[in-house]
Amino acid sequence: MKIAVIYDSDLHFEHKQWQNELEFWEDELKSFNNRLEDLVTFHDDKDVLEKLEHYQNEFILHQNVIEELKETIEEHETNIAGHSQMGMVSLDVPFVKKHLEIRTSMEDERWIYTDLKKEFYQFLTKYWN
Repeated sequence: MKIAVIYDSDLHFEHKQWQNELEFWEDELKSFNNRLEDLVTFHDDKDVLEKLEHYQNEFILHQNVIEELKETIEEHETNIAGHSQMGMVSLDVPFVKKHLEIRTSMEDERWIYTDLKKEFYQFLTKYWN
């Protein structure tokens, strides 16, 4: 039976990819919030304003998730660095398990966030005139 070896450098690379993606999402959220502010000045319809508030709340929730993911990734990166300082180049099962949990969280957030963006773009198409 062949045992797969997971190297610190591979996990570090994936961490960097995730961090870049999270930073991109943060920039997008800033743009989306700016767009919300613009829409508030053009619409006084109660239904539209309620939808704007809904999106504002969703964006806040996603910003919180992004912050939590960034902290979790940073903690894991610190643990990997400590592991590397001990002269080990591959991780043990608990470290890999934690990494896989973070990967699942990233994948889940990616799907949820993508759906929100699609919904928001549809909203903008309908109300941005």
